[in-house]
Amino acid sequence: MKKLNKKNLNRGLRKNRSRARIFGTAKKPRLAVFRSNQYTYAQLIDDAKGNTVAAASTRELGKKGKKVELAKALGALIAEKAKKAGIKTAVFSRSFYKYHGRVRAVAEGAREGGLNI
Repeated sequence: MKKLNKKNLNRGLRKNRSRARIFGTAKKPRLAVFRSNQYTYAQLIDDAKGNTVAAASTRELGKKGKKVELAKALGALIAEKAKKAGIKTAVFSRSFYKYHGRVRAVAEGAREGGLNI
């Protein structure tokens, strides 16, 4: 097996393993995080209906700075959007990412913004 294919396979296995335990509902949606090389994205997803309740990205912030600092601001922004949607708690889904860096900053920012994770 080629190295790249094995890497993608392992990534998919890690994602399935973490997602098997996490399910979002209307009252307690799943806070999913995605990292690209340049931006970070966060969504609140109701898995029961299969729709996105709220979404935010670091592109909306319009700031420049370190990616971790922008991710923390993103967490606060998604917590604010969750409050407007009437959501107080969420389940955090890190997907296949390790819980550090930008992913951790999004979770901490959301907690500081008032969202129970």
